[in-house]
Amino acid sequence: MSPPELEGTYGCASADFGFPQHAGSMTGVVVYPRPNTMACMNFDDFGISFRSRRAGGPPVILLVDRGGCYFTTKVQNGQKAGAAAVLIVNHRNEPLFAIDEPESGETTLDLHLQDITIPSALITKSLGESLRKASNNGDLVNVNLDWEESRPHPHERAEYEFWTNGNDECGPKCDEQVDFLKRFKGVAQTLEKKGYTQFTPHYITWYCPENFVLSKQCKSQCINHGRYCAPDPEQGFSKGYDGRDVVLQNLYQICVFKVAKKTGKPWLWWDYVTHFAIMCPMKKKMYTHECASGVIRSLGLSQKAVDMCVGDPHADEDHPVLKDEQDAQIGKGSRSDVTMLPTLVINNRQYKGKLEKGAVLRALCASFRENNEPSVCSNEDIQTNQCLDNNGGCWQDMAANVTACKDTSTGTVCECPVLQGVKYIGDGYNHCEGTLVIFYIYLLIAFVCSFEVMCRRYSFLCGKHRYLDNLPIFLSIVSFIEKNRGSTQLS
Repeated sequence: MSPPELEGTYGCASADFGFPQHAGSMTGVVVYPRPNTMACMNFDDFGISFRSRRAGGPPVILLVDRGGCYFTTKVQNGQKAGAAAVLIVNHRNEPLFAIDEPESGETTLDLHLQDITIPSALITKSLGESLRKASNNGDLVNVNLDWEESRPHPHERAEYEFWTNGNDECGPKCDEQVDFLKRFKGVAQTLEKKGYTQFTPHYITWYCPENFVLSKQCKSQCINHGRYCAPDPEQGFSKGYDGRDVVLQNLYQICVFKVAKKTGKPWLWWDYVTHFAIMCPMKKKMYTHECASGVIRSLGLSQKAVDMCVGDPHADEDHPVLKDEQDAQIGKGSRSDVTMLPTLVINNRQYKGKLEKGAVLRALCASFRENNEPSVCSNEDIQTNQCLDNNGGCWQDMAANVTACKDTSTGTVCECPVLQGVKYIGDGYNHCEGTLVIFYIYLLIAFVCSFEVMCRRYSFLCGKHRYLDNLPIFLSIVSFIEKNRGSTQLS
């Protein structure tokens, strides 16, 4: 840092939103804006831009005061004006804390959090005053932002945790989690299979105060006599599913992971949660034990083993699995308590960045020792070939050698196939069906073709008639029926 009187190393607290440069650094010039020192308004309204007027200009690190609006508002306004990073000066002498995004629904800016791509951090009041004074004096204030400390400790293998929830009715937050799981599944499974990572899913629960254990609220949101609870999905106790339903499905997901891990295939958890999200959503009233069991069976896992792990949710006693989950929520070492969903922890350090495939993969890759990164770190277009393992949990007809499993760069997709012009219909997971009439017409065409070959060899059997002259008619019938499929189906 310069000028000379400011030289030194200072701590800061990175934001939980935006795009931290994991294991990277950035050198730029500090600018303290006047007016709009809190950055609560759009800088365009003041005719202010932080974009360099010519190529090669240093990045602008915007220095703004805390207060007046959300942290996200400040960073977003700075980014729009061309700042490369934002430093927010605390207005109190207190320990630094990670600056957070607003709770969902508190502000319309929450809808645009994914658009924030620059890093930001909270700095102490004393450092901020020094930087502000130097900037106001007209000094050229250079700062080097270094994220080396945010790099997960370099390992031969990355260990990471994903704290999530089985609730799919919490709005954009839930949709974001499900989308991330679907997109990251293929990469996660490949890294796990090749031994580069050790992944563990976790689920947050809370307990009901003892005085309220018998209340309607606790009974609807908790299992095991108020010990393990989750909020009501629809935020209303008189409709839809209850919080206890979410806790039970969370427990199923944990147990699926534990059973899959014992079989040597912990990566099947990714298949289970993505298939469950598609097959068993609350909106379709399919968020049930029966639907979960169907997904478990499709992956070739033991239903009995999962049920034994789940145990009795009505028992007035601690549940060993859920108790371990609650204990794991408590911070250890450099990791703070886990209180927010979703939360990603890499090598015991909380990940701060976008919940998207590319950003998370870069953070994982930063945790490997130099020259020891897996190939996926330099090439995302990996061949996962997930359909070879239990058909990816999708429908298949072994007799006809046809499957609904499609392998993509983001993992498996279960879609009913097209076979010899016949479009199969179904959910791709439990069943696919082809049109019966088309099937028989294809058989008839095959018979006619075979008979025509015989007639050409032994003309005395058939005379001069050529049956293949009618083939265009047959094909027209097939095309018409394909476009106007009825309800007659072939299993």
